[in-house]
Amino acid sequence: MVERLVLLVGYDGAELLDIACVTSCLDIANRIGAAPPYRVVLATPGRRTVRCDSGLRVEADEALEHFNEPMDTLVVSGGLGHERAAADPVLVGHVRRLAALARRVSSACTGATVLAQAGLLTGRRVTTHWMYADTLAARYPDVQVDADPIYIRDGEIATSGGVTSALDLTLSFIEEDHGETLARGVAMGTVAYLQRPGGQSQMSMFVSTRVSGDLLVRRIRDHVVSHLDSDLTTPALARFAGVSERHLGRLFLTHVERTPAQYVRDVRTEAAAQLALSTDLPLGAVARQCGFGSTESLRQAFLDRYGVPPSKYRASKYRRTPA
Repeated sequence: MVERLVLLVGYDGAELLDIACVTSCLDIANRIGAAPPYRVVLATPGRRTVRCDSGLRVEADEALEHFNEPMDTLVVSGGLGHERAAADPVLVGHVRRLAALARRVSSACTGATVLAQAGLLTGRRVTTHWMYADTLAARYPDVQVDADPIYIRDGEIATSGGVTSALDLTLSFIEEDHGETLARGVAMGTVAYLQRPGGQSQMSMFVSTRVSGDLLVRRIRDHVVSHLDSDLTTPALARFAGVSERHLGRLFLTHVERTPAQYVRDVRTEAAAQLALSTDLPLGAVARQCGFGSTESLRQAFLDRYGVPPSKYRASKYRRTPA
């Protein structure tokens, strides 16, 4: 194999990061020794320059309708224009045609809508940006939509979640093609995890905006995040907030859609996952730092949230190598 041809499909309203996460990772891979190297081509209808969501214009390399080379990977970009792209029968028809020429087919973010419209996701388990997952599932009932993971591989089809999840998916491609060492080098070049496990949730407890509607809940949230190894039982949080336990429970169910205890457990579990991936701390120390009473309670929390014990989660080949 002389090169690995990667074809990106773009259109007006594509998300620039969906394109750049793929192209930048593959460019770095080439610079540090990918052999065979990647050749990346951006194809658009009529080879037109496309205006991305951000307003920036990106020039195309090829016309979508004229491209007919066998390729290693087809990537359909997402973006706010994904609905218009999926409603374009010419664009969708060419995506379907090109998929037959590719070893693997993938989408970034809401590009999954285009793949679904092309009939390429029927019977598949897929993901997309969490904000659009319900719409995708309702429109294509024969597609198994899971809004939570960062990316999903189902056979030769791969789909990624919101925006920068395309970086994680591309790193997984590089590791599959060239091995972990090269993929780690690309991750270091992009200052990224190598790489977040595909099953990790798109909605981090630390960046979720669902608690932003009530100042008291935000204050409690900040207290929880910064005092993981403290007493965070519901009575303790109620005393901290100066409210009754019943009122605290109502506040959390309204603004967080979890009980206080569920929220605390979720935050502690995610914090423990980050420590497990980014440090060599013994799991007992991870459990203590994150407020778990024992390694067994940590283990049960991981099984409930990630489906694997913390030791297996840490030992995964997707682990980030500490600096």
